[in-house]
Amino acid sequence: MLTFIGLGLYDKTDVSVKGLALIKAADVVFLECYTSRIMGSTLPEMETFYGKTIRPLLREDVEQDPKEVLELAKDHKVVFLCAGDPMVSTTHADLRLRAAALGIPTSIVHAASISSAVCGLSGLQNYRFGKSCSLPFPRKNWYPTSAVDVIAQNLSQRLHTLVFLDIDGDRYMTVPEAVALIRKIAAEKRYSIPLYVGIARAGSDEPLVRAGPADVLEHTDFGSPLHILVIPADLHDMERTYLETFAGL
Repeated sequence: MLTFIGLGLYDKTDVSVKGLALIKAADVVFLECYTSRIMGSTLPEMETFYGKTIRPLLREDVEQDPKEVLELAKDHKVVFLCAGDPMVSTTHADLRLRAAALGIPTSIVHAASISSAVCGLSGLQNYRFGKSCSLPFPRKNWYPTSAVDVIAQNLSQRLHTLVFLDIDGDRYMTVPEAVALIRKIAAEKRYSIPLYVGIARAGSDEPLVRAGPADVLEHTDFGSPLHILVIPADLHDMERTYLETFAGL
């Protein structure tokens, strides 16, 4: 049996009651560590709280060679943990399909996802979001440009864009870094983005939400990670009021 369990947004206590019960009953517990992170708790803290030894997994362990996970799941209760929701943003549909092809039963325990949390924190309506995109760190003389193409397409349809910021080992892209990079790419494409919304530490007791033009957000200290960025389209009156009230617009 392979059970995918979302851990929610920020720390060890965000897991659901159902998820916690299944973790405690598991024979083997894995934690996917590459798509996102539970920043409010360390691995030892999670092991103590869940009462289980947790085996971290890197990208290659899941996407390239998940043999160990699948072999164990044939005869044991295996739990696969990840930040957020297992099938939203940090999707693990491929691993579930591999398990199904081997006749391994699977189930999902859902949890809070950043995709829904940004709506509550920013006041931007979920039905007005278009395609999301990721913004990787530049490498040497290369940097990605496709994110701005996605943003431009969404804005042309009056849709907001959720921009996932890169994680590279222990390096986490910040909102100011992301805004500066998007601004540079947009300028090269002769395109202007008037408004940004940055969010830090969603799910924590002290999240930070700030809205404004690039000049403002590039010089705003958002504090510790994780950060995420939203490019809003034209705002409804309630969206604007919400951002003025809770995000300093």
